[in-house]
Amino acid sequence: MSEPLTLFRYAERLAVVRLGPGADVPSWATSATLFSVTATAAETSLVCGWASAPTKARPQGPFTAFQVDGPLDFALTGILSGLLAPLAEEQISVFTISTFDTDWVLVGSDAADRAEEVWRRSGHTVSAA
Repeated sequence: MSEPLTLFRYAERLAVVRLGPGADVPSWATSATLFSVTATAAETSLVCGWASAPTKARPQGPFTAFQVDGPLDFALTGILSGLLAPLAEEQISVFTISTFDTDWVLVGSDAADRAEEVWRRSGHTVSAA
């Protein structure tokens, strides 16, 4: 097992939305606690609030976000693998985001309580954000 970590669970439900390459970020996407844009030559992916994502955007989710207590040093290794391996053993899928300071793990809201319990059994602490 990796070092025990502290995670913060956010109550807001989130969505993941795929837009076309080079798409402008729509105003409805920027109102969530966690808002992320990842753009490649092939697509633009948004993480945004579930409530604000229009159904025509075909949002995936809803997801519950767990933030690793940071900031995390860039030299650290195994942070995500230590968190994701126990979830994989329990067949809990994830969507991850890394920022400059920390890592975020998005879990389907229907599996969020199970994920929290798996992490607690693995020695991690989970608190409300």
